[in-house]
Amino acid sequence: MYHMKRATVRDLRYDFPKVEKMLAEGEPIEITKRNQVIGTLSPVNKKVEFPDFMGRLKKIYGDKVLKTTWADVLAERKGRY
Repeated sequence: MYHMKRATVRDLRYDFPKVEKMLAEGEPIEITKRNQVIGTLSPVNKKVEFPDFMGRLKKIYGDKVLKTTWADVLAERKGRY
């Protein structure tokens, strides 16, 4: 049977590094007050995957290099407004 780790409200208030360490291990924690579960804390999934932007650009444009620089684009836009 699976049991969650437990921490009390007092642990949150006075010994948060202990609770933080349990969260860093990746398991959810039940928060208790007077032996009654009042909530749960769950760790955030830190792994964020970004799309392969360079792969997309290579697929669209290949190895073509554009001659216009951002400085040229900004100078052109500045003249418009």
